[in-house]
Amino acid sequence: MLPWLTVVGIGEDGLEGLSPAARAVIDSAEVLVGGTRHLAMTPASSSVERLTWSSPFADSRRELEARRGRRVVVLASGDPMWFGAAATLARWFDAAEMAVIPHPGAFSLAAARLLWPLQDCLCLTAHGRPVEALIPHFAPGRRLLVLSEDRTTPPRLADLLRDHGYGASTLTVLEHLGGAAERIHPGPQAEADLNLVAVDCKAAPGRRPLSACPGLPDDAFIHDGQLTKREVRAVTLAALAPLAGELLWDVGAGCGSVAIEWMRTGGRAVAIEPRPERAGRIGLNAAALGVPDLRVVTAKAPAGLPLGEEAPDAVFVGGGVSEPGLLDICRAALKPGGRLVANAVTVEGEAALISFHAGHGGELTRLSVARLAPVGGFNTWHPAMPVTQYVGWKR
Repeated sequence: MLPWLTVVGIGEDGLEGLSPAARAVIDSAEVLVGGTRHLAMTPASSSVERLTWSSPFADSRRELEARRGRRVVVLASGDPMWFGAAATLARWFDAAEMAVIPHPGAFSLAAARLLWPLQDCLCLTAHGRPVEALIPHFAPGRRLLVLSEDRTTPPRLADLLRDHGYGASTLTVLEHLGGAAERIHPGPQAEADLNLVAVDCKAAPGRRPLSACPGLPDDAFIHDGQLTKREVRAVTLAALAPLAGELLWDVGAGCGSVAIEWMRTGGRAVAIEPRPERAGRIGLNAAALGVPDLRVVTAKAPAGLPLGEEAPDAVFVGGGVSEPGLLDICRAALKPGGRLVANAVTVEGEAALISFHAGHGGELTRLSVARLAPVGGFNTWHPAMPVTQYVGWKR
């Protein structure tokens, strides 16, 4: 099969900046597809059909499929496979149907202007995504290159940095990179919607940055006491063994701490919590800790479990362990090789875990934590309630 769909990366310098090969592909097109700005860079021709992207973008798939077999050329910004249109098209069409001709993108141009080695930068985007999703990437000494949604992104990013202890960071806004209107200026104020923000992260003196490693401090979460405590949470996340892109169900989520920390490692999660006030806190915690895409289901398990949808890679049961049949339903819902982790602090919950372990195998562990705290003029160890933890795998 020969490619009928070619994606050509184009910069702010328009056709003049393209290679002869890319120009030849555009000149031979029967259909030109792109945004209004990109299509305006090409000369009008009565023999070429011009097609602008649909809104929503997903509707464009049907338009492209209707032109399969014709010479279709898509114009896209810079490197189309880096947060670009070609990355989406590659999910829609077979690799044999497509070809991509890249152009130096905003990340490469920004690194060149700032003399930042690109391999040392973290390249991100806020285009079409919540800016809060950038929060987990804040770290002392890290350099971020962030594609903006529009001119409001740089000041919003500056506010987030300040609120999370990185107000000393240096921001540079780079606009219309590679074109005649290119402008680079310090600070978070942008004059053009087409911009990239470069961030040299610096933590405020005396502020302890949050680590990407599981086990965030308990006070990082808004909660009413229904919280998997830090030490137990770290052990729980280790047992759940998160991998990027995997899906977790957090059942009886409380304040959402386990689901949030799972997502901070690069996974996806659904938090199931029956109490509306706690479900609201989960949303607040998710936004504040950089995982605004956490899905919250306000319902009691097992009725509220998203059965019939995508099977989870892991399930954590932190509340409702003694609910009849809940553990069996969660185990059955797992993908093959999936992990089930459940914690109990009550005698009834522990009994449910012991019974489940007898029927399905796995591991049972008793976790005990004591913290030093003052009593009068002295210090003593204050033990927390012991936690019985079950860990099992669906083979």
